Amino acid sequence: MRGGLRSRLFFSHLVVMLVGLVSFIISSRAASHQLFSGHLDRLVDMSHAISELREELLEGFETAWSGSTALSLMVGSLTAAGLSYWVARRITSPLVQMERIARLFAAGNLSERVPPSDIPELARLSYSFNRLALSLQNVEQQRRQLIGDLTHELRTPLTIVRGYLEEVAEQQQPLSVETAHLLVRETRRLERLINDLQELSKAEAGQLPLHLQVIVLPPLFDKLLLRFESQITDDGPCLGWQCDEEIAPVLADPDRLEQILVNLLGNAIQHTRQGKITLTAWEASAQVWIAVNDTGLGLAEDELPHVFDRFWRSKRSPVPAASGTGIGLAIVKRLVELQGGRIEAESQLGRGSTFRFSLPKA
Repeated sequence: MRGGLRSRLFFSHLVVMLVGLVSFIISSRAASHQLFSGHLDRLVDMSHAISELREELLEGFETAWSGSTALSLMVGSLTAAGLSYWVARRITSPLVQMERIARLFAAGNLSERVPPSDIPELARLSYSFNRLALSLQNVEQQRRQLIGDLTHELRTPLTIVRGYLEEVAEQQQPLSVETAHLLVRETRRLERLINDLQELSKAEAGQLPLHLQVIVLPPLFDKLLLRFESQITDDGPCLGWQCDEEIAPVLADPDRLEQILVNLLGNAIQHTRQGKITLTAWEASAQVWIAVNDTGLGLAEDELPHVFDRFWRSKRSPVPAASGTGIGLAIVKRLVELQGGRIEAESQLGRGSTFRFSLPKA
């Protein structure tokens, strides 16, 4: 397919040459015969002997040939020029449109699209160009949305910090212990937000360093559940894990895998007052799937498609907005994808949620 357009261009130029040559031969044959025949007719009318008219015959032939050649060259040139112009215009017209639309993109207008072409190679190029335009448009929309979301997230803690500092300055009193703790909490929130944004930016750009190793899952599950048991009250949910002891190890970055599970388990604990939270794992083809199941509040059907969006939080969440940055699941999704897996979510309102992701077998 790479040589398709090249072959067509070569064939079109060959056709132009053949058309010009055929036009030249036909025109030359017809015109020279007619011109020379007319000259002979004039000689017959003059009743001269052929031997006496040799020079006259040769001169007449040269005249007929010159005239027919000039006519043939004119017809052939016009035919070849017209055909070449049509072929060149048919090929260059989509390219000219792409160049014009590229200038519009540079000016910030990302809504233009290249119409399809009858030439297969140019049609594929137009399709790729339009996909690039759509991707750029989506990136621009996400950039604007990110700036808006980030502005909203930063405004609240900054407003709180400024308000308390202005109050202390106006009253000319030292900071109370309670105010100092509140300011520390808000500045830590800002710090978490900035760190999460930096990590998400690196993850989306594929710049996070990964150190893939063979990881056995049961010991990791034991370690994580032991870590979270201290965060659960006596009347809280029960933690457990369930998988085959001989399950295949996975090939992953140990720190990033632990970060993924800590985030998913932390979310499950925050949204599950009672019941149970279970870590499960199973093999499927060349992948190992790991799931975090809870019997918590769950998500509505219209909320589920947004669960991995940046800064998204459920309206029904019992967790205050100040306790998280809303970027954790977006980071989790990207970390899973960087390690060659994919992540899915299922949930029913009032019955719990399941977050599962896959990783390649070691």
